[in-house]
Amino acid sequence: MLTPNQYYIMVEQGTEPPYKNAYFDLHEKGVFVSAATGDVLFTSEDKYDSGTGWPSFVKPVNPNMIEIRKDADGERDEVIERSTGLHLGHVFDDGPANRGGKRYCMNSGALKFVKK
Repeated sequence: MLTPNQYYIMVEQGTEPPYKNAYFDLHEKGVFVSAATGDVLFTSEDKYDSGTGWPSFVKPVNPNMIEIRKDADGERDEVIERSTGLHLGHVFDDGPANRGGKRYCMNSGALKFVKK
């Protein structure tokens, strides 16, 4: 069952405030799983400080676990969990060039961190 914050983010496609979320400055080793399913989506090895105030990753663990589609505003590329259709965040083309150029900007509330 989702918390009210998780529901707001994942079902209502909300966005949590920058710098006021659980994982933007987390630097421990581990994996980030879906708050809804527990499926592994991202690793700490692919996380970096994008300076945006949200947890950012250069790539998902398995691209088949997510789907990219245009957001309701038609301007941004939304990242959803493929198995559920739930909102996770957005992807942008301003990530580190030497690591693929993508910035997967996720909402902490859509994720749970599992320490390794």
